[in-house]
Amino acid sequence: MNLFGIGYDTHRLVEGRKLILGGVEIPHSKGLLGHSDADVLCHAVADALLGAVAAGDIGRHFPNTDASIEGISSLELLRRTRQILADANARPINIDAMVVAEAPKIAPHVEAMRINLSDALQLPLERVSIKATTNEGMGFLGRGEGISVMAVAGVEKLPDPTFYPNI
Repeated sequence: MNLFGIGYDTHRLVEGRKLILGGVEIPHSKGLLGHSDADVLCHAVADALLGAVAAGDIGRHFPNTDASIEGISSLELLRRTRQILADANARPINIDAMVVAEAPKIAPHVEAMRINLSDALQLPLERVSIKATTNEGMGFLGRGEGISVMAVAGVEKLPDPTFYPNI
């Protein structure tokens, strides 16, 4: 059975932090603020995957009150998310994500991001889609105050034989 989930994350851009998206360090004057490396792309994908199997959200599994994950690579959080899916007898089948940022340019880094997410999720590269757009100068994103990501994930879940006992 195929299930689907959506994810969304947004983080504020601040001085004094590295900008990490999809596990790629992108040269920029500011980075994203957060408990981990604040990689909004990985966070949105994790939320989409968790949502597909009704397992809550990233904050439930990796709360910002957990000192053991402070500064952790969000690629590691994706690996752990994949294990949560495996424990639920499920696996990712595809992801599609849209990064919304005025700057810096995301397109030159998309291929490296796709490879990182593909590796972390053990998902064929052709099933990982990452796109980028701006917010046309509108709102906090348009003013360059943050970056947001929306993601959709498809998950394959093997049926639980006790759920449909007459089949």
